[in-house]
Amino acid sequence: MSPAITATGAAALAVGLGALGTGIAQRSIGAAAVGAVAEDDDMFVPALIFTALPETLIIIAFVTIFLA
Repeated sequence: MSPAITATGAAALAVGLGALGTGIAQRSIGAAAVGAVAEDDDMFVPALIFTALPETLIIIAFVTIFLA
């Protein structure tokens, strides 16, 4: 009896769902960052860091596929 989903399919599903979650999180973070920078120009660097932070999670998930 074969599994319902192969290992390659499971890895693709995990990264795809992780990317979807990252996109949803980055949508609200990006909107808040733009608003903060519009109010105060000194908030640019923290806003840039907080905007790029969710992207690192999907990069780590993508690298994990090749290591596993």
